[in-house]
Amino acid sequence: MTRDMQSRLGPRIGWSQVTPRADYLNRRQLMAGAVGLGLAGLAGPAAAKLTYIPSKYSTTETPNTLEEITGYNNFYEFGTDKSDPKNYSGQFQPEPWTVEIGGMVDRPGTWGLDDILKDVTLEERIYRLRCVEAWSMVIPWIGFPLKTLLDKAGVQPGAKFVAFETVMRPEEMPGQRARWIEWPYREGLRLDEAMHPLTILATGLYGDPLPNQNGAPLRLVVPWKYGFKGIKSIVKISLVPQEPKATWKMLQSNEYGFYANVNPKVDHPRWSQATERRIGAGLFGGRQETQMFNGYGEQVADLYKGMDLAKDY
Repeated sequence: MTRDMQSRLGPRIGWSQVTPRADYLNRRQLMAGAVGLGLAGLAGPAAAKLTYIPSKYSTTETPNTLEEITGYNNFYEFGTDKSDPKNYSGQFQPEPWTVEIGGMVDRPGTWGLDDILKDVTLEERIYRLRCVEAWSMVIPWIGFPLKTLLDKAGVQPGAKFVAFETVMRPEEMPGQRARWIEWPYREGLRLDEAMHPLTILATGLYGDPLPNQNGAPLRLVVPWKYGFKGIKSIVKISLVPQEPKATWKMLQSNEYGFYANVNPKVDHPRWSQATERRIGAGLFGGRQETQMFNGYGEQVADLYKGMDLAKDY
């Protein structure tokens, strides 16, 4: 990592800052020792499936607790309240898991999760998350660049976008029984966004496999975009020549655009995006100013040169 990169990211966050919970503190202290032996992620039975390394792309901000991250989130397949994903995802079965990869790729087919993760180096990416609803968190994801998977599949010339779909299991996901969304949930990225090194597929959280309510076993994380772009429980990835369907744009295109870049200068029609509420900050935590591209502008602003970000929102 260059000195310039380090100066932008700041000093590496210590394991002791990650969570106040004693059990996670103890586990992560063990992991810190294991990193030096090349055994990170093998420090406990719950984490035995994950081997990972720290990432130069991590923020220095203190992550939210596991309880906050798993207990307050949007995953409408399980319901519309923030606690619904935790309360109603217990019957969801994330194993075994396959992902259909198709469209303009050299090697289309159905890939098992083990095949996807074969020869992949997982990293801990401590990222800021900014919800379009003007609240935020800091989350220690475990994952790998989406580019790694797309390179395995072989992107063909002419592909301009990447389309994603969430699994359809209304018997396990009660929110899918509602008719207000055209299921399955869909999202997409422009190809250069998908290939950017900050864009990852997450398979874990706090060193363990993803909980059901956070998108098990495979979800998209794009830290400079609003959280609804982070499609969960992915079962289909397609390389396509034109902008794909995106669920929230289909529902309310005047409120939720395809790009969904965090932009404090462009308000949602019903609220300001200039500030955000950090979950866990407490009653007197106040609000903090929202950063352009969620603070990742130095890395991603060049992707949007010449675009009107008030129009291409």
